[in-house]
Amino acid sequence: MRLPNLLGSRQGRIAAFFFLYLTEGIPQGFTQTVVATQLRRLDVGVAQIGAFMGLILLPWAFKWAYGPCIDLFVSQRFGHRRGWILLTQSLMALTLALLPLLHLPLQLGLFTAVLFVHNCFGAMQDVAVDALACTTLHEDERGFASGMMFAGQSLGMVVGGGGALLLGTHTSFNWSICFVAAAIALVTLLVVVPMDEGPGPLRERLAGSRLTAFGKQLSGFAMDAVRAFLGSRAALAGLLFDLLPIAAMALSLSLQSNLAVELGLPDTEIAQLGIWSSVLTALSCLVGGYISDRVDRRKALVVYVLLLSLPGLYLMTQLSAAGWVMPSHGGSAPAGLVRAFWIACLVYHLFFGLIYGARAALFIDLTRPAVAATQFAVYMALTNLSIAYSQIWQGFAAAHWGYPSTLLIDSLAGLACLVFLPWMKIPKKESP
Repeated sequence: MRLPNLLGSRQGRIAAFFFLYLTEGIPQGFTQTVVATQLRRLDVGVAQIGAFMGLILLPWAFKWAYGPCIDLFVSQRFGHRRGWILLTQSLMALTLALLPLLHLPLQLGLFTAVLFVHNCFGAMQDVAVDALACTTLHEDERGFASGMMFAGQSLGMVVGGGGALLLGTHTSFNWSICFVAAAIALVTLLVVVPMDEGPGPLRERLAGSRLTAFGKQLSGFAMDAVRAFLGSRAALAGLLFDLLPIAAMALSLSLQSNLAVELGLPDTEIAQLGIWSSVLTALSCLVGGYISDRVDRRKALVVYVLLLSLPGLYLMTQLSAAGWVMPSHGGSAPAGLVRAFWIACLVYHLFFGLIYGARAALFIDLTRPAVAATQFAVYMALTNLSIAYSQIWQGFAAAHWGYPSTLLIDSLAGLACLVFLPWMKIPKKESP
């Protein structure tokens, strides 16, 4: 039976990009929940886990560098963007399939290197998917489709995080790795392989050798990028805004997994927490995308950023009151503290989906149509850079100053981005 080309209809396109972003979320959820939990159970220090998480996320901070390659090197047989998606998703599954051959924590360095390479392919897949969305989504479906994409990513984190962790409780850590690799392969076979992207854009053939032509294309890309990011006050403010943390971030990073283990939560409960957190994020992504189309996005972001600082501050007070300050080797925490941990995490992820949708929409407003795919990729890459360095400093802070102090600093640092919002208004006459 021939599978349908999902790009041929409105419902199909939305479904296709939902599943493609689901593929991005699966390994992210696996890393942040399953791997972080496993490392802590193996008595790897919180600072080491923070450094590990920050390092493997670095490829996402530099995904803008893949843009020119994906734009310039085209496969006529497999499709302009589809060819890259086929290649990168296949390599994503392959690199994950290598992980069961390694032994933790003895081979943590090699384990980190393989996941680093995996995330390089994951970042390339993300750029290709975004470029495909820019060329295939119709104007009247982009807003809802964007909300569905981020919802798919969040639900992918359910599958790769809580789902894989639950599977691991009945089988083993290595079988959970195989489950994640198989999920990526399944989406590749059922969604990407049947795609018919259609003819790509015609490009002017530049004189000279292929290397010379590539140099000219790269030079043109650089000039367009400079104008896009520095050509207006709003664009410059957006760049500085993007370099700062999204908001308070500790309860979405490895600090949450570390605390869950140390508070004595079993893997089944950690998996349930991850599932509910991702479901709330997915639902609020849709709500945030809907609201951000109907109000001033900057005002909405102010409210969302302020709200996101509250769960961390609440958990900080509860940890301090219980005397749970420095990282420990596990134990049984008071029931009230575990309940407070659950409340803080669920409320945080409910707000997190709202801010992510509005923030992405604001960057779309700033993006110049002439360099839409590349500029948006840069914005997302800088967002991932902020996540990566936040992972690193929070691991160091928790190990040296304790969890309450880390949560306090995180909540205050998350407010810094608000400084640049007043300058990010785009006049109607300006075409960014």
